[in-house]
Amino acid sequence: MADLKVKLVKSLIGSTQPQLATARALGLRKIGDVTVQPDNDATRGKIKKLSHLLEVSEAE
Repeated sequence: MADLKVKLVKSLIGSTQPQLATARALGLRKIGDVTVQPDNDATRGKIKKLSHLLEVSEAE
């Protein structure tokens, strides 16, 4: 499986507590933070929950 590069592009201000917890679980704190996550069902679910705040691409 490939990896996904996840970048936080919008602020977490105004997000719900579950959304904040999901962002922390992905390792994202501030705008511009980037993490590389495994491409699996759990990660895809987290990304879907925050899709309006994230930019996702294939990791090299």
